Amino acid sequence: MAFVPFDLERWQSAWEHHVEFNLAESGVHPLSVAELLALSGADDSGLRDIRLGYSQADGTADLKRAIADLYPGATERNVLVTTGSSEANFITCWTLIESSDHVAILEPTYRQTWGLAHNFGARVASFNLLPEREWDLDPADVERAITRDTKLVIVTNPNNPTGRVLSHASREIILHRTKAAGAWLISDEVYRGAELDEVEPTASLWGAYERTVVVSGLSKAYGLPGLRIGWIVGPEEFKEAVYARHDYTVICPTPVSDYLARLALGVRDRIRERTRGILRTNFAVLEPWLDQFGGAVEWWRPECGAICFMRYRGTIESLDLVERIRADHSILLVPGEHFGLPRYLRLGFGNEPSELRAALDALGPALSALVLD
Repeated sequence: MAFVPFDLERWQSAWEHHVEFNLAESGVHPLSVAELLALSGADDSGLRDIRLGYSQADGTADLKRAIADLYPGATERNVLVTTGSSEANFITCWTLIESSDHVAILEPTYRQTWGLAHNFGARVASFNLLPEREWDLDPADVERAITRDTKLVIVTNPNNPTGRVLSHASREIILHRTKAAGAWLISDEVYRGAELDEVEPTASLWGAYERTVVVSGLSKAYGLPGLRIGWIVGPEEFKEAVYARHDYTVICPTPVSDYLARLALGVRDRIRERTRGILRTNFAVLEPWLDQFGGAVEWWRPECGAICFMRYRGTIESLDLVERIRADHSILLVPGEHFGLPRYLRLGFGNEPSELRAALDALGPALSALVLD
């Protein structure tokens, strides 16, 4: 079986540290350690005193309790701390997917789980968010994709790359079909808490169905990707099953990351408000910039996350477009092909405001020249 590479991650890792402007990131400008300590009211003595040994493999009890508090009804026995949500997705798919299993995946999506399902030998079906429905679902598409032999359903909500949140009706049809199949449900909720307009985070799918597994982490809503702290929240017996796979991967989170993650979750409302402030400030810069293209670019206002998904009118393929912009103007964007959608672009807007303005000033003429050909 041919290996399916993760094109998006390879594109970003190849170039994100070698361009002047990175508009490929989907989170906000990250916090520094000093800023996190200040927000939490802690000094640096606790950090300096940490022994650099092995931490508790599934996360310290205090960290697991802080994570469980995000999910009503969960306890620390439901929580496994992982090295980022990437490890969480990996070991969850490793636990649930065997060769020839039927897996239904919400698309477009961050294609880690999509690639893992293919690489584990699954039969993969997609049900799709549709631009003509403002990136919502067609119920008939869900019914076609989730069948009686479906073992696993995977959703990303809030969604990457569209920045949209599933409607109540779409949540209900997904849950209805998943329950009818007796399938497992993975809900990747890493953007939850990074809403532009809402104060309360998007409703989690945790607790909606007994076979629901939630994956999340501190990278997007918290502006702490470098801590590499993610988590899985699931039924107790499932937590033990993924814990056994975790023994084969990274063993444990670092004690420094575990400590800083506890501080962050202790002031999560402050950190989320920082995130929302960045998103609102920057989107006010981005919106008029997008409007300058008129009918040449169609875009949708994101509800969550520092990402804007757009479709352009020109004939150039987006893989070629983003490479030319990178090579000629040192600006990194994400091509729609990395989400299975040619002639789309994902633009991140979580940068520092001055950097975002400078990046958009440079990108505007370059993009116009390519999409108005």
